[in-house]
Amino acid sequence: MQKHYDMTFDRILEDGRLWAVRYDGANDNCFEELFGRWFDMQWLGSFFKDNLDDLKSYFHITDVYEAVMETIEDASRLECLMLDITPDANLDMLFRHLENSRFSEMALGREKAKGDGSYRHPSWLRIYAIKIEQGVYLVTGGAIKLTATMAERSHTLSELAKLEKVRNYLIDNGVFDKDGLTEYIDNEQGN
Repeated sequence: MQKHYDMTFDRILEDGRLWAVRYDGANDNCFEELFGRWFDMQWLGSFFKDNLDDLKSYFHITDVYEAVMETIEDASRLECLMLDITPDANLDMLFRHLENSRFSEMALGREKAKGDGSYRHPSWLRIYAIKIEQGVYLVTGGAIKLTATMAERSHTLSELAKLEKVRNYLIDNGVFDKDGLTEYIDNEQGN
């Protein structure tokens, strides 16, 4: 087993269904950072001003304040769904294959979860994760996706790169299921 210390994994749900990557000694894991940004009106305002052309082109929204408020409401609902601890909560209902053309499961599949987008358009919120096994996910990051593909903008392209980096990291360290993740964390992180 290779040792790398450039990322650790934080348990988000006590039952071990949801985890998040903490990159390079960051203060928060990527799940906390993501929702922190999505609830920050100033950060959102800057983001939508910087990406106003995409907001107009793909979603036909010209009001930055409207986009900010929709994001906060959508993020609140998505966070509640992600953190649902009821016994019948099922993360497999939230996450879908990242590649729309992929119809079968793969080891450590790249997945995405979306907000519910209960407005006049689909949600632009995305949470990206590696599917460790049925019902168990490791969040690698997320983004506000305002374009048709991730490759069109640097902020979504960097999320794609993080997904691949984490997937390769897990493979390099022999993590292919929940037991492997637990063993890795016990051995490497001392949890």
